[in-house]
Amino acid sequence: MTESSATKLLNGDACHRTLHGKNASKNGYVKNHCLFQQSQKYRRAREKRQNATTNPSLYQKPFVESFEETPLLVAVLTYMGYGILTLFGYLRDFLRHWNIEKCHVAREREQQKDFVPLYQDFENFYTRNLYMRIRDNWNRPICSVPGAKMDVVERVTHNYNWTFEHTGTVVKDVINMGSYNYLGFAENTGACADAAVEVTHAYGAGVGSTRCEMGNLDVHEELELLIARFLGVESSMAFGMGFATNSMNIPALTGKGCLILSDELNHASLVLGARLSGSTIRVFKHNNMQSLEKLLRDAIVHGQPRTHRPWKKILIVVEGIYSMEGSIVRLPEIVALKKRYKAYLYLDEAHSIGALGPQGRGVVNYFGLDPKDVDIMMGTFTKSFGAAGGYIGGRKELIDYLRCHSHSAVYATSMSPPVAQQIITSMKIIMGEDGTSLGVQLSENTNYFRRKLLDMGFIIYGNDDSPVVPLMLYMPAKIGAFGREMLKRNIGTVVVGFPATPIIESRARFCVSAAHTKEMLDTVTPPLKKQQAIHRLVSLEVQKHLGSSQ
Repeated sequence: MTESSATKLLNGDACHRTLHGKNASKNGYVKNHCLFQQSQKYRRAREKRQNATTNPSLYQKPFVESFEETPLLVAVLTYMGYGILTLFGYLRDFLRHWNIEKCHVAREREQQKDFVPLYQDFENFYTRNLYMRIRDNWNRPICSVPGAKMDVVERVTHNYNWTFEHTGTVVKDVINMGSYNYLGFAENTGACADAAVEVTHAYGAGVGSTRCEMGNLDVHEELELLIARFLGVESSMAFGMGFATNSMNIPALTGKGCLILSDELNHASLVLGARLSGSTIRVFKHNNMQSLEKLLRDAIVHGQPRTHRPWKKILIVVEGIYSMEGSIVRLPEIVALKKRYKAYLYLDEAHSIGALGPQGRGVVNYFGLDPKDVDIMMGTFTKSFGAAGGYIGGRKELIDYLRCHSHSAVYATSMSPPVAQQIITSMKIIMGEDGTSLGVQLSENTNYFRRKLLDMGFIIYGNDDSPVVPLMLYMPAKIGAFGREMLKRNIGTVVVGFPATPIIESRARFCVSAAHTKEMLDTVTPPLKKQQAIHRLVSLEVQKHLGSSQ
């Protein structure tokens, strides 16, 4: 892809938004791998409802996010916990080596000892000695629709989580706080399900061909026209897999001689796509505009390594909502930087499309920007739409180019017709063509749930408007304890630890849905006196004002 063709494919630099001049809140301190204000000193943990914006005039309303520093004592205890687990891991490996303890993990055969090993030593060590202790918190089988409530298959282990057996019992009506079912479309009844069934009878479940051969159906073209209208762009293209939408399209847009500036917390699909492209990759601190601007300046001043020729293209890659932090991208500032330095912007709205904005049209709609300010708009249908696949939206020249050069478009099988119809029906509902307001309900649930957790004294991360709510656990032992105790109380949630998060920032991640009722959220966040057992068991009372509130 040449420099001239790239210029034709991606849009120009004109700004299309109106400023209202409302100031955001003042700068605050944010943890080390996120945005922080260089000129300010450390602030105490209780001063957490703070924010940092380098250009408040770009925002129409206050942009509030909270990221508390890990308390020093908690950090020390967490490191000690991992250290003890590691020491016991080496002891158990010693016992396994001498067949004192039975080893269930896969090993290299003796006759293959001279081959390149299939297993990395430390990764395998971590899996068998640390992850295996809390493995029962993941891959739990469910046997119902993953809606606001779900049914979970009960299972037991007799060898410390190496293998599981189903007991034949089903845990009914578990409140689902882990699925990305933001707008409640993951159901088997209703308008979406009925439309998908009708299309299945008409077209079947699969296509059996690529779009450029015999797999281009009228339902696919209807979907792409609707996506373009929904996003407010000239054209769009749908893909059957969300992960491949990133990993297979970024290599078609950039190549050798191009520079990709990637947020440090970008999703693995974005990282893989950037690596496959052959472009030079530089990483900036999460949501840190000073870090991004410094990379942009250096790229323009110094050019490519050794030759110092200008970069063919500079592509900024960010997400709308970061699913592990609950933070929202500072899009107005990034748009201003990309215009100033003549770069291009790739926006992944996997978690924000449908979940943010007055009309549910994502982070662009949330900030009141013009879609033309974003060169490549990407999103997935696996979250808010209750379906599968992804899309790319932008100028018509861009989409026409991708239809011919994207591996995901040329070689992948077309999207399943009932999946496409599920997206069409749900998107029309989001657009309000049936008179509903799911986005309003999601926003109310999000604010209510976050406020309840804060009132109970928990440390939570992210933006006030983000439906992704990370609740900090910190210590490794709490990961397993929290997940198990919540399931005992018929609440299904996701717990996350190292290496998916920094080692001292393990957390539980709640995903709020418009399908949740206030009664469900009150069950998850009950009055403190009724849930003292969980709090004492996993030691999550973290704020001193908690005692006075009792």
